[in-house]
Amino acid sequence: MSRKNKIVLAIMIAIGCCIFGYSLRDVPLHSVLMNLKDLKWWWLLVAFGLMLLSLACEALIVRFLLKKHYPDMRWRDVMRIPMVEQLFNGITPFSSGGQPAQILALAQTGVEVGQATSILLMKFIVYQAMIVVNFVICMIFGFHLIAAKMHVMSILIAFGFLIHFSVIVGLLMVMYWNRFTRKLVNICLTPLKWFKNKNLYPKWKAKLDEKIDTFYQESLRLKRDKKAIFKIAIITLGQLILYYVIPYFIILALGVHHVNIIEVTTLHVLIVMVISLFPVPGGAGGAEFSFDVIFSLYIHSGTKLVLAMILWRIVTYYFGMFLGMVALVQKPKKVQRVDLTEE
Repeated sequence: MSRKNKIVLAIMIAIGCCIFGYSLRDVPLHSVLMNLKDLKWWWLLVAFGLMLLSLACEALIVRFLLKKHYPDMRWRDVMRIPMVEQLFNGITPFSSGGQPAQILALAQTGVEVGQATSILLMKFIVYQAMIVVNFVICMIFGFHLIAAKMHVMSILIAFGFLIHFSVIVGLLMVMYWNRFTRKLVNICLTPLKWFKNKNLYPKWKAKLDEKIDTFYQESLRLKRDKKAIFKIAIITLGQLILYYVIPYFIILALGVHHVNIIEVTTLHVLIVMVISLFPVPGGAGGAEFSFDVIFSLYIHSGTKLVLAMILWRIVTYYFGMFLGMVALVQKPKKVQRVDLTEE
């Protein structure tokens, strides 16, 4: 982990502490202590367990994609991959550092960089598709819960959905209309020709053409192996459900029982959609605000609402980063690629 990343990590933890402190500014200390004393620790442990299971599902996908050529990779080294991803997703804007960190982590285990890039690209495509599927379902069944009462939040949620849907449309265009997509990208890059730096346009064109080529080649593999894609999609769906249901058990841990698990899960999906709009690492500030606003529909005690938000961030954000720090210092066992030969 570079010095720059360590500094960013320290800053994000400091920002989180400041946000927590600001949220608790009007909450009496005795009320906080009383609620912590009455906390149902069992339900909180369930929330942490769900986070671990969600990461295990992601590791299972990596294992599934690698097992043909790297059958000797240890499970602990596979689990290390999503944990490292959590750390670098948490300290980079728009979670942009997760993918490169995973490639590096896989390379440390002996996986070829090209192979690592290929399987992570496949995982990314399926993951984005399942996110959109989840969002569509939740928009249908849960959007009305906040549209009438929180107009601003409903606009942010709709905008978040539009962004994720656009990503899927872009991926499908590369898969099925490759030539047209190339032309469209070149048109979009035309304004770069107007700058004084004449190398800007060819540089970006070459870079994007390379990425389109890589993605297109991987999409051909996707089309050929529909059975594998279906399995990955099911595991990814399970991974997302395990993650999305976490707030329900945090609310139960605080002694709030009159909540519907489907509604709480749906609202959490919508919160995640809003968080993706914020360029700050981990969606800091926006995540806490969104949780506070949306779950005030269920938690009417100010103290419990703030504690629920803090516990939610610890489980879904800081816990993952902590696991990532632990995984980062673990030395993986190098494995050799096994080339399959046709009989």
